[in-house]
Amino acid sequence: MQQTYREKYGIETTIPMWAAFRRRKGLDRRNLRADDLIPWKVKAEHRHLYPAIMLRAEARLRAGRELNERDTKRLANWKQTLEEDKLVVHYDEDTTEGFFYVPREPGDADLIRAPKLKTGNQARD
Repeated sequence: MQQTYREKYGIETTIPMWAAFRRRKGLDRRNLRADDLIPWKVKAEHRHLYPAIMLRAEARLRAGRELNERDTKRLANWKQTLEEDKLVVHYDEDTTEGFFYVPREPGDADLIRAPKLKTGNQARD
């Protein structure tokens, strides 16, 4: 939108301006926050790894948004593998790999190993 406005109208806009516009008009957020499933501040180099992609897809599904057929199948297969292998997702920003699959423990209530301290977006709100 920024580029379109710049090219079409010669007006510079900002991402926060468009976010405020969407909020005022009651439009859905462009990007869904997945704080329950991604409670960590994820490093840029880890944001596009498969576990992060699948957690965001699950968040979209839980929020009532539709997934395309490919993502629906990928997510179902991924969740089935986690369940069958009794695994959850763990994140450690201080590693090259970032995301790990770890054995499910009695305290694991979802697809992730919840951190003791949330460091994601909600920690700054």
